[in-house]
Amino acid sequence: MSHVTVAQPGVADLEEFRTELRGFCYRMLGSTFDADDAVQETMVKAWQAWDRFEGRSSTRSWLYRIATNVCLDALRSRKRRALPMDLSAPVPATTAPVDFLPESVWIEPVPDGDVLPRNGDPAQQVVAQDTIRLAFVAALQHLPPRQRAVLILREVLAWQASEVAELLDTTVASVNSALQRARATLSERGLDDSFASEPLGAADRDLLDRYVQAFEAYDMTALVALLREDASMSMPPLTLWLRGREDMRDWYLGFGIGCKGSKLLPIVANGSPGFAHYKPSSGGGHEPWCIQVLELSDGQISHVHHFLDPALFARFGVPDRL
Repeated sequence: MSHVTVAQPGVADLEEFRTELRGFCYRMLGSTFDADDAVQETMVKAWQAWDRFEGRSSTRSWLYRIATNVCLDALRSRKRRALPMDLSAPVPATTAPVDFLPESVWIEPVPDGDVLPRNGDPAQQVVAQDTIRLAFVAALQHLPPRQRAVLILREVLAWQASEVAELLDTTVASVNSALQRARATLSERGLDDSFASEPLGAADRDLLDRYVQAFEAYDMTALVALLREDASMSMPPLTLWLRGREDMRDWYLGFGIGCKGSKLLPIVANGSPGFAHYKPSSGGGHEPWCIQVLELSDGQISHVHHFLDPALFARFGVPDRL
């Protein structure tokens, strides 16, 4: 009787799945760098176990099974990541920026190109983009890990309930029940089943141009005019966040005055417009300060996330100085 040997996979055989797996792990874990680690662990486990892969499912499904288990294992030993708005009430602009929490507490931004498929069905690409938005990723962290996996596999990746049940070694009824509970939780947090957002139009691009002009000129009158009345801002790893355009103006002119003279470079993060923000350096030029991610609503800016982690600049492929 002949013996069939399953060929050891080459790097290219597994690498073609890296981007979509990183997107899955990012949604599960809420961390750019943790997602990298999870995908790398998935790839190593797959390579080591290839001779035991019997081919009863596709390579893609098999990799997702490994990645899901890696993420579930990781989530057993850590608390959920969050945005400042999930942890406390807004504070006045006079609040000193002195309270920090460690990196492991916070959701991190991610470049679109690191987690979004580069081709495929356009409708699926829209869903993929909408479901890496910070509000959605933050809401996912409120779900128990298995519910989180079910919702991502069913609603984002459009897997059949039977496929998810096989991946999680459970029943279709259990998958459907978990999905129903997950949807209810997202609905309570103001996210409906579609997760949809409008693509940027000409008016939005003009709004962003005016934001850059106002910020770089440090013209707070012009900047405030671009904000919703209830606009807010946050600055992880600082725990504080502010609500209201007057408080935002007072912050920028108070504790934030060191941002005067800054430069902004456009980026795209979490399916949203953003900027690499460089502050004036005491030695001349500009040094990395934060990654800004903006949320827009009805022709105005509704939130400005400032992620105060210079290590993110390399991740977004922007210069380490200007």
